[in-house]
Amino acid sequence: MGQAIAGLVEAADDLTLAGVWKRGDDINALAGSCDVLIDFSLPDAIDQIISAATQHQVALVCGVSGLSEQQLASLDKAAQSIAVVYDRNMSLGVAVLENLVRQAAAALGTDFSVEVHETHHVHKVDAPSGTALKLGEAISTARGTDPGDIRYESERRGEVPGDHTVVLSSATERLTLGHSVTTRQVFADGAVKAARWIVNQPPGRFTMHDVLE
Repeated sequence: MGQAIAGLVEAADDLTLAGVWKRGDDINALAGSCDVLIDFSLPDAIDQIISAATQHQVALVCGVSGLSEQQLASLDKAAQSIAVVYDRNMSLGVAVLENLVRQAAAALGTDFSVEVHETHHVHKVDAPSGTALKLGEAISTARGTDPGDIRYESERRGEVPGDHTVVLSSATERLTLGHSVTTRQVFADGAVKAARWIVNQPPGRFTMHDVLE
């Protein structure tokens, strides 16, 4: 993902690649020379990245899934002084899907049971995926119910970039909403779009919905 993002930035006329951080390098040197940090690393690096972003007052775009509640709280704290786009899926299509799922869940209510199905490549560690949980949270919020009412099904197969399907069912009908990624490039595209957008934003925590709108 890092290479894909770096390639997009280097190819853009309006962007300049300040550098690529690798574990063991001095992230403060990089943070001090850029306007936006884009993070697609792993959860165990997020504290160091948040610290550098806040210390140097640069915006942060983070697409890392599997963050703990404490790490999410750290993002919220950072958003008090810098602009942060955090989303577990940087795809614009998934942002639209979340809107549709929220609308469907609110309209159909608790008479419909909900299942969220997700399929990813065999290298993905977390299950359910961050996107599946994101969709489930949107549903439970729209219905005012506990997230535990939602059934998740996860499959790890081949090199699938990411498929997500939400099924709302009653005794008499079934509504299916879904999204499929054909290439992981979509996440890099979304991250760069978010980076362009966030440089003009005040401190706060944002999502791809904000970028899309």
